[in-house]
Amino acid sequence: MTETFGADFLVRWLAAVAGAVDREADRLTELDSAIGDADHGTNLRRGFTAVTETLAKEPPATPGAVLTTAGRQLISTVGGASGPLYGTLLRRTGKTLGDVERITREQLAEALGSGVSAVSQLGGAQVGDKTMLDALVPAVEGLRASFGAGRAAAGEGALATVPLRARKGRASYLGERSVGHQDPGAASSALLFAALDETARTEGAS
Repeated sequence: MTETFGADFLVRWLAAVAGAVDREADRLTELDSAIGDADHGTNLRRGFTAVTETLAKEPPATPGAVLTTAGRQLISTVGGASGPLYGTLLRRTGKTLGDVERITREQLAEALGSGVSAVSQLGGAQVGDKTMLDALVPAVEGLRASFGAGRAAAGEGALATVPLRARKGRASYLGERSVGHQDPGAASSALLFAALDETARTEGAS
């Protein structure tokens, strides 16, 4: 029997993301200080804290509504590039899921794929440009197989940004000096999928 997940699962996932971002905020900001504005961890912490507060006040009834609400909150709360990019990722994923009350892991992967495409369009980036897409694209592919595979692929994708030269975003202004640093957006994207795997494990899902 195929396992399905309701709105409560998505709420728990985003709460786990908020916890992970809170723990890793200093590391994310440190990564960003090398090739960006040194505010990635701070901005994401503020954004995901606001997301969990909003979802706790009025829990949406469907998985799609949870992600749409979270995406809207990130866009309105987070400055810099990360708010619009993460907000677009979650909002498009939520809209793709629609009004169904329960979803499968495969449906979530499919919807996240549309969210990742929207991020690519918004930022004009592709895999290999040293951005969050280097973690997100393989993560979605991995998620089609299992939650653990999504997590592993995201982590590997984030690490693979270290030797790359940035071609998009603020880091691209550094040219060769961007080589040797992990992209902070890819690092935070890996946290998203690690939190998703942890949430699934607590429910005995694979």
